[in-house]
Amino acid sequence: MPQLGLLHWRAWTVLLGQLRRPPGAVCIRAVRSHSQVAEALFASQLKPYQEKSNFIIKTPKGTRDLSPQQMVVREKILDVVVSCFKRHGAKGLDTPAFELKEVLTEKYGEDCGLIYDLQDQGGELLSLRYDLTVPFARYLAMNKVKKMKRYHVGKVWRRESPTIAQGRYREFYQCDFDIAGQFDPMIPDAECLKIMCEILSGLQLGDFLIKVNDRRILDGIFTVCGVPESKFHAICSSVDKLDKMSWKDVRHEMVVKKGLAPEVTDRIGDYVQCHGGISLVEQMFQDPILSQNKQALEGLGDLKLLFEYLTLFGVAEKVSFDLSLARGLDYYTGVIYEAVLLQTPVHAEEEPLNVGSVAAGGRYDGLVGMFDPRGHKVPCVGLSIGVERIFSIVEQRMKIFGEKIRTTETQVFVATPQKNFLQERLKLIAELWDAGIKAELMYKNNPKLLPQLHYCENMGIPLVVIIGEQELKEGVIKLRSVASREEVAIKRENLVAEIQKRLS
Repeated sequence: MPQLGLLHWRAWTVLLGQLRRPPGAVCIRAVRSHSQVAEALFASQLKPYQEKSNFIIKTPKGTRDLSPQQMVVREKILDVVVSCFKRHGAKGLDTPAFELKEVLTEKYGEDCGLIYDLQDQGGELLSLRYDLTVPFARYLAMNKVKKMKRYHVGKVWRRESPTIAQGRYREFYQCDFDIAGQFDPMIPDAECLKIMCEILSGLQLGDFLIKVNDRRILDGIFTVCGVPESKFHAICSSVDKLDKMSWKDVRHEMVVKKGLAPEVTDRIGDYVQCHGGISLVEQMFQDPILSQNKQALEGLGDLKLLFEYLTLFGVAEKVSFDLSLARGLDYYTGVIYEAVLLQTPVHAEEEPLNVGSVAAGGRYDGLVGMFDPRGHKVPCVGLSIGVERIFSIVEQRMKIFGEKIRTTETQVFVATPQKNFLQERLKLIAELWDAGIKAELMYKNNPKLLPQLHYCENMGIPLVVIIGEQELKEGVIKLRSVASREEVAIKRENLVAEIQKRLS
């Protein structure tokens, strides 16, 4: 409604012109008439908005509000995730919600069409960030950072068809952990997989499996099977759909939609349908065709070393070498991985919830160099935790079991059974706040005691301090346990210490 203000201003400009006339030239009638003009202009501008009777109040497609109960659950999930990142020595980092459009283009393969572009606002073409990895690479290049272990929690946006039941939204949080720098092979990569295991185990989501592959092995497979190099990215994107589609459907896409020869497609199928552990890595080393490809051998060598480190970390049994894993993003250059839940329901009452992968990541050694004028590379490896999908699982369990969640962290409620005690309650609660105790009171001059106690029970507040005439005379405060309903008299000067003792 920018013109509304403009018209209003013009009306009052006319009035100010009247006020500049010599004394006596302005009359009350003129002022009143100009005021009426302004009001009429307001009304004419507001009318179209008032007539929109069919207006529906809703959140945009693919987004949602989170209730206080949901926020508590989300914060607990994020606390587990971020605590793990910090335990592994990561530093926090944040980047803008939008980037220059050229920073994001040609980094995501076929998914580039899902980037939200913003209208030109001052000579810069901008886009909302699609993930947290590309902004991190831009940060490293821009600040000439060669080594960094960082975590980042922030919103990203993708213009795709949302699937709410699977926890897929257009606006969602990502939690990323990345290690940038030149290090000995597979040590940082193994730590990323260890972190994944720690987080998924800590969130108690049920059994899970981390699929691992290497883009060099995939490229080697494409080469020995006869895929033209110009089709590598397109075919890789098709292979990446094997977790959602059958090989028959993926084969049809490769042949019919992407023009790959049927015999070449069938050779690819012989490889990408294989999965196993370290024994499969050894088997691929012995493959007479694949072992002739240098890229594939490098990838297999790194995977063998990776499994050795994962065994030392005690998580090798959670990891599977899966040749169907492709990770469609263009920037991956080496090891790639994706965590899936094997059996979402932990209890018999739960319905299976297909949320896809709940964590993913990989090595992207060339991304930083794309932003460096001289092309200097900074090797990087990282992971991303799918908070929204994990939240969908936890939210489902909350509904099934009717779990009651405290939406506040209030520890003490300040109450009174008598009238005219607001001043004493305010002084008392100020003492508690100043001592770092989380406290509340009812915003009434003369509240009744029973509603105050009921509020504490409903909100799960553990302690109530009660002050009245008798307590004031004796210099004590009653301290009541909400759960047991037991009350004890505490000297006023000892109250804070007693509350802190109980809360600890």
